[in-house]
Amino acid sequence: MSTRTFRITVRGVFDGLGADQRAELQARAAEHDVLHAAFTPEGHLSYEIAARPAFTFRFLDEGEAEEDILLATERAEAAAEAWMTGRGYGFKNLRSQAEDLSQAPLGKRQRREASRNPA
Repeated sequence: MSTRTFRITVRGVFDGLGADQRAELQARAAEHDVLHAAFTPEGHLSYEIAARPAFTFRFLDEGEAEEDILLATERAEAAAEAWMTGRGYGFKNLRSQAEDLSQAPLGKRQRREASRNPA
């Protein structure tokens, strides 16, 4: 059985932040900039607190079966919740979206490469 790679995006909204928490997030905004966003096993957080209170975590996980995407999504949501509560940040409207990369359509460059090198 082959390993499947999952990309999980967990989105939410900061809620009830105090002035000190906002200042702390603003001070660390450069390391959480969306331009540096990446899907990682530990999860990458991005936000732009000055523009809006929304945040996004991006997680990379693996599994062997199609059903494993559900467990990967649960792990990602739990990790995002733990990160937020561990730092005392309130949040709401947590939702997630997961993609099994083995099921993702090929891009133009990938289709061209596949047609040149048939397996």
